[in-house]
Amino acid sequence: MCPDEEPPVMIGSDSAIASRPLWHAIEANASRIATLVTERHFAADPALHARWGDRGREKCTEDSVRHLSYVSAAAMSGSDALFDAYVGWARILLGRLGFTEQHLAQNLSLLRDALIEILPEPSGRAAAAIVERGLVLLPSLPTTSESHIKAGHQFAQLATTYLDMLLAGDRNAASTLILDAVSAGVRVRDIYIHVFQRSQHEIGRRWQLNEMSVAEEHFCTAATQLIMSQLYPQIFSTARRNRRLVAACVGGDLHEIGVRMVADFFEMDGWDTHYLGANMPTAAIVGTVDERRPDVLAISATMTFHVSAVRDLIDAVRAAAIASSRPAPRILVGGYPFSVEPELWRTLGADGCAGDADDAVRVANRLVDQLGA
Repeated sequence: MCPDEEPPVMIGSDSAIASRPLWHAIEANASRIATLVTERHFAADPALHARWGDRGREKCTEDSVRHLSYVSAAAMSGSDALFDAYVGWARILLGRLGFTEQHLAQNLSLLRDALIEILPEPSGRAAAAIVERGLVLLPSLPTTSESHIKAGHQFAQLATTYLDMLLAGDRNAASTLILDAVSAGVRVRDIYIHVFQRSQHEIGRRWQLNEMSVAEEHFCTAATQLIMSQLYPQIFSTARRNRRLVAACVGGDLHEIGVRMVADFFEMDGWDTHYLGANMPTAAIVGTVDERRPDVLAISATMTFHVSAVRDLIDAVRAAAIASSRPAPRILVGGYPFSVEPELWRTLGADGCAGDADDAVRVANRLVDQLGA
């Protein structure tokens, strides 16, 4: 739901809520539901306040709002798998922060009950059913996650050394390592996929395991972006193919490095790219598409709760094309939610989906070739 375009549904207006999609009802009432969950959780377990105080209450409410954003995304997409995957992620994260499985189970149980209590039927039970499925799966979900850099992976040693240098704060050594590898014949594509991509995923995993701070995560990402730019003389030297790409993250998504890698792969394939970066408002992307007239628009969504923004952007791009009587670009989507739910791209109305940068180029070329067939 876009708050700037549509007023929130008022509590108690059962007919108003029932007439809207389920995810609108969840989003409109998220604050009240989250507050109720926190009140009941702290009342049921007084030790929580003794340990965490008022700040703990605030964090508990924030966590419940986050839970609800994933319930909403699952409802909007029709895929319970999106919430199931989040529960697995949350179990690992909270476990490393000192919370038990029982703590998460109790919080989700209270969330399920609050959804039934606050939302009218059938919305309440439909939303509660999504949470209940996550609760049933919770005991069987992993308590840790495997490294994204394993001994059997191609260029595993290079990726390990690179990440170790970044974690030591030695950006210059990491840069030299990569430039020397390319000079020795390692393809830039392989550096992107097997070193940069794997190390970024591993950084995210270590943050989830509470093994590194947000500051360290941001340093590693910024360093990787700088090193990527040092490879641009090779990336932009490819012969042009007269194909155009616009690439961006949806509004609210600050994780730009993945879509930047995608844009660079298109450059290496001879496309002319216009990379917009992170957190782009829908209107700005639509305006750029109108100005640049790309063959393909690549949209990235890193977090599951960005899925609704992807849907809104796709609708806006298509509507603008109809209004101006011009063909819409082929729309390619990618990011974590699309790996969790492989058919999500169809639900949102995209033309294709890609698992990584290499795949994105293959799919985009096929889409454009189909137009000329």
